[in-house]
Amino acid sequence: MLRLIIGNKNLSSWSLRPWMLLKHLDLEFEETAIELDSPRFAPEVARYTPAGRVPVLIDGPLRVWDSIAICEYLNELTNGAAWPADAGRRARARSISAEMHAGFAAMRNEWPMDATARERQVPLGNAARADVARIDAIWCDCIEQRADPGPWLFGRYSIADAFYAPVLLRFRSYCAEISDTSRGYLEYALQDPHLQEWIDGALQETETPPSTGPRTHNR
Repeated sequence: MLRLIIGNKNLSSWSLRPWMLLKHLDLEFEETAIELDSPRFAPEVARYTPAGRVPVLIDGPLRVWDSIAICEYLNELTNGAAWPADAGRRARARSISAEMHAGFAAMRNEWPMDATARERQVPLGNAARADVARIDAIWCDCIEQRADPGPWLFGRYSIADAFYAPVLLRFRSYCAEISDTSRGYLEYALQDPHLQEWIDGALQETETPPSTGPRTHNR
């Protein structure tokens, strides 16, 4: 059986991405959580990956680390089910996922992941506001050009939706101001039963909530 090594559900945005994809692909897996910001994190995660970060996917003797590599591996296991079938839409989905993977640092730092938080009022600097506006534009563009039936960014659930899942939680936690089109996607996606399961797990954790300081451990 597949095994996913993750961090705290309240804190680890990077762990959420492959976890959500595994759920939506109906792949059975076990999960092992390692507490971030604890003395045991480094020695524990070193058992699974030389990169020293979560998430890590274990499939027999194989170790796959980094969220986008894990998601691409899951796509291969399911014969391409994790990306849109059309080549052009698949390229766009990969582009916005890569943009999420590499960018939006200002928003990440100023609105740290806190899956259970509500109604936080944390003003953003110019760069972080630009990040929010860019995400809003990405969602609107995907929804307005959506060709396949379904409520997700490219019709059916894909890696692109998994990659923006932590943004859903950030936007809810910090009351993001976004367009009506993006708001509709946000409200629908927040009701996803798998995301609700993740939030329920975060509510069961007892670790101290994150500060607004710099984040570490590939969150």
